[in-house]
Amino acid sequence: MLKINFRRLASYAAPIRLAIFILVLLLLWLPVAAPIYLFVPDSNLVSILTLLVLYAEFIALVKFWGKQVHREPQIFQRYGLRGSRRNGMEWLAGLGGGLAIALSLFIVEGWFGWLVWRSPTVFLPKLILEGLLSAVAIGFAEELLFRGWLLDELERDYPPSMTIWATALIFALLHFIKPLAEVLRTFPQFPGLILLGIILVWAKRGSGGRLGLSMGLHGGLVWGYYIINVGQLTKYSGQVPDWLTGIDRNPLAGGMGWLFLSAIAWWMRQRSIKNSI
Repeated sequence: MLKINFRRLASYAAPIRLAIFILVLLLLWLPVAAPIYLFVPDSNLVSILTLLVLYAEFIALVKFWGKQVHREPQIFQRYGLRGSRRNGMEWLAGLGGGLAIALSLFIVEGWFGWLVWRSPTVFLPKLILEGLLSAVAIGFAEELLFRGWLLDELERDYPPSMTIWATALIFALLHFIKPLAEVLRTFPQFPGLILLGIILVWAKRGSGGRLGLSMGLHGGLVWGYYIINVGQLTKYSGQVPDWLTGIDRNPLAGGMGWLFLSAIAWWMRQRSIKNSI
């Protein structure tokens, strides 16, 4: 009887399927997360532990969902998480490319005189390694979530032109959960997040559905920003307004960041078109 009910879920509209999946995930997560919130005094440790539990349960639920709802035992391969040499090479290319693009943005701004370079506040090799580990984790987790599970569920019901905008908008909105005053103050970051979300879908489609390039590019951009921001390697000169260089030192919230993202978007769009021919 349960199997029959699971099979019926596949015939529901995508928004209903998504809502059911998220509800089940929360019901599984809350009994584990509640004791952590109650008994762990360190707020940073609480955030790390609860997030790890949430994502581990997400992975387990996705595997169950693929088998029981969509009748696909290899659901992660469908999402683009494939253990192939080509996927690995695309990941490395994306990681290196994303790092180079992020650093190039700051180099150009320094060349214009909009910022000055400073000595790192953290031991540089340690900073680079920590940034790499964080970038790899974020790139894997967010791409499997947004360009894997979410995109796949939407593509089962809607055309590609609609799903690319839907996933990019959801991606941006979920990164913009903050107090209203902060939403208004940092709003220039929102279109940057939408553009990044579109780029990462094009990166996947231009790779034949593989996630390696999306994961690598996402991680590389995070890596470069981590090194600059956490290491406090730059200081803005104030010669131009924040809306040009990025509010709160965030390139996604500034005109230069949009310009660089637009160049990446053009490149990824061309790859996507070429792959579809």
